[in-house]
Amino acid sequence: MSFKERVIKIVKKIPYGKVTTYGTVATLAGIPRGGRLVGGILHFNIDAAPWHRVVNRHGFISTKCLDHPKALQKVLLEQEGIEVTADFMINLQKYGWFG
Repeated sequence: MSFKERVIKIVKKIPYGKVTTYGTVATLAGIPRGGRLVGGILHFNIDAAPWHRVVNRHGFISTKCLDHPKALQKVLLEQEGIEVTADFMINLQKYGWFG
């Protein structure tokens, strides 16, 4: 199974109402420090997995993509009951999932 396939499989496992980090996904998929690769995979496979449940290591919505902006990710997470601050932060202790 390719890294891309492993990433998509892992992201599909993130429970509704939870988030995880790019680095956690990368580590679980077998490439520690591959967080940027995870971001790229999710960007180009937006319909394959719940991309909006992945944030940076600080709990910040860090996307810079104009097609899938921070505001959209915030709305999608809030629809799942996840509290997102006005400055796009999520409490990882409360909402985090780490495999």
